[in-house]
Amino acid sequence: MDVLNARSVIDVAGVVGVWAIVLAETGLLVGFFLPGDTVLLLAGVASSQSALTVFGYRLWLPALLVGTPVCAIAGAQIGYVLGARVGPRLLARPGSRWLTAARVQRAQRFLARFGHGKAIVMARFVPVVRTMLNPVAGALGVPARRFLFWNTLGGLLWADGVIMLGYLLGDWRPHDINSYLVPALAVWTVVSLIPIGIEVLRTRAKPDSGAN
Repeated sequence: MDVLNARSVIDVAGVVGVWAIVLAETGLLVGFFLPGDTVLLLAGVASSQSALTVFGYRLWLPALLVGTPVCAIAGAQIGYVLGARVGPRLLARPGSRWLTAARVQRAQRFLARFGHGKAIVMARFVPVVRTMLNPVAGALGVPARRFLFWNTLGGLLWADGVIMLGYLLGDWRPHDINSYLVPALAVWTVVSLIPIGIEVLRTRAKPDSGAN
């Protein structure tokens, strides 16, 4: 199984493979390179009404919709706990192999700009940031209950949102997966970044409004 190839993961391991990729991507510092969005989107396609004619098998949608967000939430919690326990030492070592200074600073800026709740939810939709923000949140002392609440909300929205997008696409265009998979991911990325763009504009506008 090629863990960098979403189709290979699903062909070999099915629903369990989807769960494993999501858990590793969100819970392990080395998981930032895994194709989380692609796996979720393709899993949704593989659970649609037309999956048998395209894949030769069909994933069970309820298992995806229940188990995948659980893995996403659990993975982020693992990252948070790791950050709380060993994160301060890693943050003090900007040369760390996986928790590099650039990645840490990006996650820190995310938390500082949007606040804990919005940052934790919106980070789910930004590759790399959704991996790095969890240990950074733990290392910086984000309250555990607050993190759990927003992590749960973000995990549900991200995991089930991308899966359902794939499910709908699978029913709409069952025979042209390769032709719409990349465009669909691009559209999903743009749409998911809209709230972040709005928040950036709001924070930039605040000084101007205060001056008036």
